Amino acid sequence: MTDFLTRFSCLLDVGTTANAARAFDIYSALIAENALEDPPAEAFLLSLTPQHGPARLWLRDPGSADQQLAITFVTRCAAAFGLTGRWGFQWANIASDPVVDGFSGGAHVLDLATGQTVEWISTGRWLVDRLTE
Repeated sequence: MTDFLTRFSCLLDVGTTANAARAFDIYSALIAENALEDPPAEAFLLSLTPQHGPARLWLRDPGSADQQLAITFVTRCAAAFGLTGRWGFQWANIASDPVVDGFSGGAHVLDLATGQTVEWISTGRWLVDRLTE
């Protein structure tokens, strides 16, 4: 049986160690809110690691995760901490077996000040669009 996974790993700089600590409260509230959904989205993992610094959060999938949940988390942190500038990440969709159209990916860029998407791309959609032009 083929399994389909969404993989990503990215950093979010929240500016201060105090903000980093508060970000875990935002994360906990989001995950509790997500648990009420039917079905809940696959949650991502969040941590601080010495190699990335005390105010840079590491968001990553535990094997597969919903990237929209990560985007929601980032927009909530941006609003709570007054973050500005752009933030983005990329992901890969991976099939455990080689199947036709079993691999794709994408990227998403946010304006942290507004919480709005600047641009995003899905390579699967991009390919279909280019093949049908």
